[in-house]
Amino acid sequence: MAMPAAKKKVKKAPVARDIGVDIEAPTSGCKDPHCPFHGTLSVRGQMIEATVVTESMHRTMVVEREYHHFVKKYERYEKRTSRYSAHAPECLDVKKGDRVAIMECRPLSKTVSFVIIGRR
Repeated sequence: MAMPAAKKKVKKAPVARDIGVDIEAPTSGCKDPHCPFHGTLSVRGQMIEATVVTESMHRTMVVEREYHHFVKKYERYEKRTSRYSAHAPECLDVKKGDRVAIMECRPLSKTVSFVIIGRR
């Protein structure tokens, strides 16, 4: 009797879940539990566009956003900046200088309450 041929296992593309925001899901997968697409982290609240400034921490990046604030006394605008620590999932492959979108999530550590959800 002939033995049946072994079936080859076909790797399926990682299924990214819908996070409820109009952002394209990453094509690569990851096993990060704090990834909003492949893990269990839910996002909520505000979405901010910012620039990655520092990537020296493990899976955490510092992003900076610049905005204008109106000074009533002088009837002029002044530039202000805010820095946020944000979790960076492996599947997004974000580097220093990239323009990214971050979104609020539950606190992941003392300073991290945002997660990067995509590049802009």
